Amino acid sequence: MAASAKTQARKGPLDGLDTYNAKRNFSKTREPAGDPSVYGQAKAKGEALQFIVQKHAATRLHYDFRLELDGVLLSWAVTKGPSPDPAQKRLAVRTEDHPLSYATFEGTIPKGEYGGGTVMLWDEGSWEPVGDPKAGLKKGKLEFRLAGQRMKGGWVLVRMRVKEKTNRENWLLIKSRDEFALEDAEQLVDTHQSSITTQRSMDEIARSEDAPASKSTSRRSQSAKSSSGQPKNGRQRSASSLPAPDFSSPQLATLVASAPEGSEWLNEAKFDGYRLICSIGKHGAQRSARCYTRSGKDWTAKFQTVADALSQLDCRSALIDGEVIAGGNIEGSDFSALQAALSASEDGAAEGLEFMAFDLLEIDGEDWRDKPQIDRKERLRSLLQTRPDNSLIRFSEHIVGNGPEVFKALCAGGREGIIAKRASASYRSTRSKSWLKIKCSRRQEFVIGGFSSSDKPARPFASLLVGSYQDGRLIYHGRIGTGFSSAVMQDLYSRMKPLLRKTSPFEAEVGDTDPIPASIARKAQWLTPRLVAEIEFAELTDGGHIRHGVFQGLREDKPAADVQFERPGQPAQTSVKKPASAGPGKGQSERAAMKQDSTDSHEKQVVQGIILTNPDRILFPDQGLTKLDLARYYEAVAERMLPLASDYPLSLVRCPSGRSSSSKSCFFQKHASDGFPEALHSVPITESSGKNKDYLYLQDTAGLVAGVQMGTLEYHIWGSRRDRLEKPARLVFDLDPDEGLDFSAVKEAAELVRGGLQVLGLESLPLVTGGKGLHVVVPLRRTAEWPQVTAFAKAFAAHLVKQFPERYTATMSKKKRVGKLFIDHFRNDRGSTAIAPYSTRARAGAPVATPVSWTELDGLDAASTFTPAKVIERLAQPDPWAQYEELSQSITKEMLARLDG
Repeated sequence: MAASAKTQARKGPLDGLDTYNAKRNFSKTREPAGDPSVYGQAKAKGEALQFIVQKHAATRLHYDFRLELDGVLLSWAVTKGPSPDPAQKRLAVRTEDHPLSYATFEGTIPKGEYGGGTVMLWDEGSWEPVGDPKAGLKKGKLEFRLAGQRMKGGWVLVRMRVKEKTNRENWLLIKSRDEFALEDAEQLVDTHQSSITTQRSMDEIARSEDAPASKSTSRRSQSAKSSSGQPKNGRQRSASSLPAPDFSSPQLATLVASAPEGSEWLNEAKFDGYRLICSIGKHGAQRSARCYTRSGKDWTAKFQTVADALSQLDCRSALIDGEVIAGGNIEGSDFSALQAALSASEDGAAEGLEFMAFDLLEIDGEDWRDKPQIDRKERLRSLLQTRPDNSLIRFSEHIVGNGPEVFKALCAGGREGIIAKRASASYRSTRSKSWLKIKCSRRQEFVIGGFSSSDKPARPFASLLVGSYQDGRLIYHGRIGTGFSSAVMQDLYSRMKPLLRKTSPFEAEVGDTDPIPASIARKAQWLTPRLVAEIEFAELTDGGHIRHGVFQGLREDKPAADVQFERPGQPAQTSVKKPASAGPGKGQSERAAMKQDSTDSHEKQVVQGIILTNPDRILFPDQGLTKLDLARYYEAVAERMLPLASDYPLSLVRCPSGRSSSSKSCFFQKHASDGFPEALHSVPITESSGKNKDYLYLQDTAGLVAGVQMGTLEYHIWGSRRDRLEKPARLVFDLDPDEGLDFSAVKEAAELVRGGLQVLGLESLPLVTGGKGLHVVVPLRRTAEWPQVTAFAKAFAAHLVKQFPERYTATMSKKKRVGKLFIDHFRNDRGSTAIAPYSTRARAGAPVATPVSWTELDGLDAASTFTPAKVIERLAQPDPWAQYEELSQSITKEMLARLDG
């Protein structure tokens, strides 16, 4: 950096790499020298500019953020690393420009040299400026979009005011609010701890004597290589090196009651350990491996002995699926013995572990997921033949066919059960019926939601209170009071103590009133449900409670929100049977119109990355629409719905068991609660009571599908977005007719409201609600705050009622609404909601709240005309609300004055 007393703001590249070269002794450091002649050599029009981020453990750990411009890399040192949270402003100190060749540097700068320490290539990709980048640098506000492997979407660098007597040019790096923004401020730096090209950690790079500079390419050049014969993932490969593959979610097995017959099934022993996805890469003469849990956590340090053993396999790269278990020399049940071994170990040096490898996803840069199961296993067997004789890596053997006999023999030998895998099936990162699990004893994971206090001084608790999630609710399954040694009990209590809370996390099942027996609840200590326990039990009662449960250990590899009770089904013998038809008539035609195939509904359980449990559950009985049908509906309409509904705080109408004639089947949920998928985000909001409550909001299609997974049939949105909560973005007049009025009266009232708003200078759009009425929606520029907007809505409704008192009312009293149409302005209070455009309604016929044009409205006979199938058909037509975002209008004091006058 320049050393003058007062730094002048730079308007572009600094000095053609002179400062960079002057700071370094290239006879001592392996950093590349800069060629000053390249300064000013802009890329050809249309050619991508590269960006890189290097994690740099110098005097202080920081992240060097570099953008290519005019033949050099503009550089900033980001002290805490980039944050995906737009609320976080990360200090970025501008440093000297670097040569483009620095984009491939990874290694160690010698101590005593400028910037001495370890450098990791942490991210790379292309960047695109928003506007003129040189003008942005001069102005002190550089906006751009990144297409990296870790940093994505919009970002901005903002220069801070230059103070006297400083030798630093300070900027702020800020994430833009877009689909890649996250609430977790540290998600990027906490999640990504390894090199983007070599998969090495900072310690591994530092330990390497030669620390070779990595050979990386930009995203654009990677894409070009993919089309010319390189691996599909675009990584550069050589005769000796290949980067380790990225983590991939594992395939999961479906629990069934009995083993399948037939020679098309491969039957393996079911293991009782920790599932690991292991990635191997080779860098020159060195080979290394990393081990990930089924949820993607890096547990290499915990299972370092496994990683070391895998690194001895003769390959350039591989991605292996398997399970780590306690070896045969450790006494006790498999899982408890495994935990005992890990508890006794330090730094991942547990003794007596074995890794049972049972599937191969990638090998030497080639993706094997689509190859048949039997071929993948044989290639895995061949790979494992290269391991040393004393390796702890084992091949999981299988028996072709004879499933019932294999199951009986393994159960007689004290094993947990079998996994039956269809020999011809490909590998899919979801729960599938091409993998079946059959258990000898009943053993499952449960969430710990509390514990019963003990009256014995030596016992910190008497029993655990456990449950599982069903459609987003934590349902109580009983108490577990055995299986704890004194040491295990003390350790478990130390983990539970920080999770203590005042309220029960358990909820009642649909149709029930009490989530947990009162006699147990009185003595309970409640916990935030984060711990997952593995429980072995004899059976479940008719009420769903565990009998003779025994604690086996904690499952640290599975998030509590993913724990759902598994009920055995019937295995497929040669193919999965189609579920019964939804029945004749309207329901059948509705499903046919949506082009839903019952086989797909039965087998495909993942939509937009969200796992749908019970995808065949009928949510709308009259139409035969299932949970999967509804998820696919929202997937189809998301492009039109999200601009109108994303980032608004939500309330939900949830019907976990589907819509029925019983009012008990559905409930209104205003606040976020435990167990919701992460795709449904939450934001704390201060309510009128002064208390903070968490509200849900949508950001993408996955959020819509996550709502369906939780049994949501209706989305209701606030009038303001979460980023400017006190300034409404829309105004809604809900036209609600009395029982005796037909839809023509509603349309007449809507035209009256439209005309009155136009006189004041406001344009509006009609929404048929899927019920009896209609919403007149006014898009707003976010300038006026809630009190002003609420007052305007009330005054406007009163103005219309004053003109036509015999036809309209603005009061909620049922008595005063007889024979009249209610102009509901109360939707415009802070915290009030209205049905979201394109949301389904929990009503007979599966109607949808549908945006229409004023011209189209005139020809409609009812507000419940549109079903999911009809809305999907409408997507091929022009958007009736295409002008929504173009309407730039505000509520003004002059408008209020005219109404008051």
